[in-house]
Amino acid sequence: MTKATPTEAVARDASNAAGLDTDGLRLLGDHATAVHLLPRERLVVRVRGPQTLESAIRAVALTRRLDGYDLPVTRPARSLEPVVHDGHVLTWWEYYPQPPGWRPDAAELGSILRRLHALPQPPEPPPTYRPLADLADRVAASTTLDQTDKAWLAARIDTLLERYEHLTFPLGPAGLIHGDAYPGNLLADRHLTRLGDWDEAAHGPRELDLVNTYQGTRFGRGEPELERFADAYGFDPRRWDGFSVLREMRDLHTLGSFIRRADARDRNAHRELAHRITTLRTGDEQARWAPA
Repeated sequence: MTKATPTEAVARDASNAAGLDTDGLRLLGDHATAVHLLPRERLVVRVRGPQTLESAIRAVALTRRLDGYDLPVTRPARSLEPVVHDGHVLTWWEYYPQPPGWRPDAAELGSILRRLHALPQPPEPPPTYRPLADLADRVAASTTLDQTDKAWLAARIDTLLERYEHLTFPLGPAGLIHGDAYPGNLLADRHLTRLGDWDEAAHGPRELDLVNTYQGTRFGRGEPELERFADAYGFDPRRWDGFSVLREMRDLHTLGSFIRRADARDRNAHRELAHRITTLRTGDEQARWAPA
C-alpha cells in the first residue's frame, strides 16, 4: 500500500467539496508546492501553505488575463477559485500530460519571456518584488539549520541585498515579471510549450526573469542552450556587470524549499541542503547540484 502524503487528504476533501471527482487522485510532485492529479477531471490541484492565499488569487487572475493575450501560460480551471482548506491554499489547473522523455529547451522560455515583458501592465499590478524576503524568514525560523549556517546565510543575504540596491538595470524600468522563470516551469501541451507556476509574479526588474536560466549550469545546462535562450529573448545578461549579483541571489533563493522539506524531516532534502550550503560557503561556483 502506498503511504498517503500529508497533502493528499486536503486535496481530496477540498476537491470533493468543489464537486470534483477525486477517484484515482495521486501525487505528481512535491517541492515548493504539492501537485496532485485528478485524472477523471483532467485537472491538477496545487496545495500550498496558508500564507499564499493572496498570491494564489493573483496567480489565477493574472494567468486568465495573460491567456487572453494568447501568451502560452498554464490555464486555471474554469469557475474554480482558490480556497483555504485545513490550513492550506488550493488552486485547480488544467492538466498537461508530459510526453515521455520530453525536456524543455531554454529557448522556448526566452521567447515566452520576451512576449511577457512586452505586455502592458495589468490594471492591478502585482506587488513589488522583495528580493530574498521569504528566504530570510525561512532561515530565521528553521529547525534544521544550525546557528553557524543561519548566521552565514543571514549575513550573505544582507550583503547581496546591499549590492542589489545599487544596481542599474539595462532593460529599463521595472515591469511585470514571472518571478520564478526557469525551464523547469515549462510544460508541453501538444504543439505548445506553456509557462506555469505564477505564484511569485511581481513588479520588478526584467533581468530577474533571465538570470534564473543561467543558474541552471548548476544542473548541467550547457552553453549552446544558454546561447539559444539569449537569442530568443534578445539580450544576454552575462554581459551586464550586475549579473553576478542576481545569479548569487538565485543560488540562495533555491535553498528555501529545501529548508522547508528538511524541517519536515525529508532526509534527501537535508542532504542536498547541506551540500548546497557547503558549496556556497566555499565559493564553489562549478559544483553540481541535484535537481529538485
